[in-house]
Amino acid sequence: MLAIIPCSRSLTKTLLKSLVRTLSISPSRLLVRSMAESASSPFKKIQIQRDDTTFDAYVVGKEDAPGIVVVQEWWGVDYEIKNHALKISQLDPGFKALIPDLYRGKVGLDVAEAQHLMDGLDWQGAVKDICASVNWLKANGLQKVGVTGYCMGGALSIASSVLLPEVDAVVAFYGVPSSELADPAKAKAPVQAHFGELDSFVGFSDVTV
Repeated sequence: MLAIIPCSRSLTKTLLKSLVRTLSISPSRLLVRSMAESASSPFKKIQIQRDDTTFDAYVVGKEDAPGIVVVQEWWGVDYEIKNHALKISQLDPGFKALIPDLYRGKVGLDVAEAQHLMDGLDWQGAVKDICASVNWLKANGLQKVGVTGYCMGGALSIASSVLLPEVDAVVAFYGVPSSELADPAKAKAPVQAHFGELDSFVGFSDVTV
């Protein structure tokens, strides 16, 4: 089941303004990106094994709460995605949030860097990272685990609903996986997808997907 929720016009305008600010390169933006590690104090850094590789992940929240994997944007695991995960973990009645580091420690400081990192991403490998993250949470006592993500992370979240039977639910904010990666119509877990009503990016607000 795939539910697509358009945003209101006022909210969409706010989101578009935020996007323009996000894409603007400024000293303050670079400072925020460089502060990624300073936001990690509430987080526990762990290592997760999958296949023949190990990757870092960041965990925050209640030990006995439902689990959620928070998938990064194209920037990497930076201050903003950690802040999102922290806020999610604090929602009533509480969640245990885990961020897998898909870029293996790299963070884009501007649009060109972020584009380069995303272009070099092994998307199938990223789905495997998400699978290993879900399994880690379940192996540590959590019965139900969902996946959420933003933009690139939204696309990977929807892909996980198709490719990973371990996933119990998905909430995606922007982003649609390529047809080569996954067909959203074949989602096995409940999916709630949020898109901007006035967003002109092809594939982002196409409610016929």
